Amino acid sequence: MRIAIASGKGGTGKTTVATNLAWTAARDGWNAAYVDCDVEEPNGHLFLKPEIAFSRPAGRLIPQVDESKCTHCGLCGEICQYSAIVCAGEKVLVYPELCHACGGCVLVCEPGAITEVTREIGVLETGFAGPVRFVQGRLNVGEAMSTPLIREVKAAAPAAGLVIIDSPPGTSCPAIESVRGADFVLLVTEPTPFGLNDLKLAVEMVRALKLPLAVAVNRARFGDNETHKYCRRQGIEILVEIPDDRRVAEAYSRGILACEAAPEFRATMRELLAVIPAGVCR
Repeated sequence: MRIAIASGKGGTGKTTVATNLAWTAARDGWNAAYVDCDVEEPNGHLFLKPEIAFSRPAGRLIPQVDESKCTHCGLCGEICQYSAIVCAGEKVLVYPELCHACGGCVLVCEPGAITEVTREIGVLETGFAGPVRFVQGRLNVGEAMSTPLIREVKAAAPAAGLVIIDSPPGTSCPAIESVRGADFVLLVTEPTPFGLNDLKLAVEMVRALKLPLAVAVNRARFGDNETHKYCRRQGIEILVEIPDDRRVAEAYSRGILACEAAPEFRATMRELLAVIPAGVCR
């Protein structure tokens, strides 16, 4: 079972829920894994404190041009939808940051002047955080696209009974790639106007992917009831409401799991684990 923890905006408590859910599940006997797909800013390791057992470079294919074979026909530039390769007179220019590794330029190059080489874009790391199996990716600074690395991180996820995917915030390509293929998506939000606005966008994204979803409301003791009204109108179940607890905020600032700082939080995660499978089966 793959559960993606996502949010329409940053700062809602998505990583807090994901890390504590994986930790609680593993402590309660689940074969659980935590997969951090927020490769531009991974921070699950700050709380789970894993021992990294394996690390390797992650890369993607980009075109390489042999000018001695090139006839400068320009077909490579015509087929590229992202202007990652351009024929400028007697010179072929390649922009690796724009390349989506589709391989189209290689296919249309009749002289065989274009080959593909691997360009390193980040690092893939796996290990253990106590009983929790741990996977994360770290994108190199300056890289424009994170989705190729996210795909590698997901592919490296172990065949555990419960895989918790910590998705990047928002509704752009990285978030879509992270939740794609999940059995269930839990959207973490907060009861504020900003939280509700971005929750609506996240719901549209998940529904476009035709995935089952539910909502967790964090910091539920403050804010308004508009989030509850919206979920009722949309027929979206709120699986859990997490109260605003100063101990959780203090633990987060120190890199400590909320379950260790507030026993009530662990009970909340157990409650969430008990109801999520029902959502997956619907």
